[in-house]
Amino acid sequence: MKEFPLLTVPLWSKFKENMLQVIYEDNHLIAVNKLPGVLVQGDETGDQSLDNMVKHFIKVRYNKPGDVYLATLHRLDRPTSGVVIFGRTSKAAERMSKLFQTDGIEKTYLAVVNKRPDPLSGSLKHYILKNNETNIVKAHTSEKKGSKLALLDYDFLGEIDKSHHLIKVNLHTGRSHQIRAQLSKIGCVIYGDLKYGADVPNMDMSISLHCRSMSFIHPVTKEKVKIKADLPKNVLWKDIEPLLKQEGI
Repeated sequence: MKEFPLLTVPLWSKFKENMLQVIYEDNHLIAVNKLPGVLVQGDETGDQSLDNMVKHFIKVRYNKPGDVYLATLHRLDRPTSGVVIFGRTSKAAERMSKLFQTDGIEKTYLAVVNKRPDPLSGSLKHYILKNNETNIVKAHTSEKKGSKLALLDYDFLGEIDKSHHLIKVNLHTGRSHQIRAQLSKIGCVIYGDLKYGADVPNMDMSISLHCRSMSFIHPVTKEKVKIKADLPKNVLWKDIEPLLKQEGI
């Protein structure tokens, strides 16, 4: 695994602005707006990962000696952007993990796709089966050996232009590549997602899928929390803000 130098104090705010957008923080949890292309956790590539960035941020921000405790509670696919929440204490991490496992968190995603869904709103129920060799999953309408149940609700929010359409997704299960595979199954291919039917990549190699917000009852304070992530700064998202304001998203 690659080693990265610890940021000096004068650089941490610049690092936060350009690489790590912290969108929620308390003594128990920290949430960031993940950029597309960034790994949530390190893998065999050795590329810098979001969890290491957050550890650096905490260590420098609070001048912490020794190792920083940080628990990865969930993941977003590498080309996806948006809300990622980490646990800062073991108690909060354990309780938040249970919320993720039991659909105790309202997870709202935005996807730019190639056509309107039919019907415009609905619920999708599939059985997800992953091919570990290709790292591609398939959404089946009936249960298969080794498959996992995948549930989501979707709503068509509007047309950006004749070939770009905005869909809101509320995710109820957290299966690998779930939204990508399920939307592709109904013919709504996410822009840039070559694995699931897109013709061409996005210029920045992202896919047009963004975790917009997560809402939950805080596992320690018991207060209602909603964490929202700004949209990516690329051309495909530039005309979407008016639609979101209209819908209150």
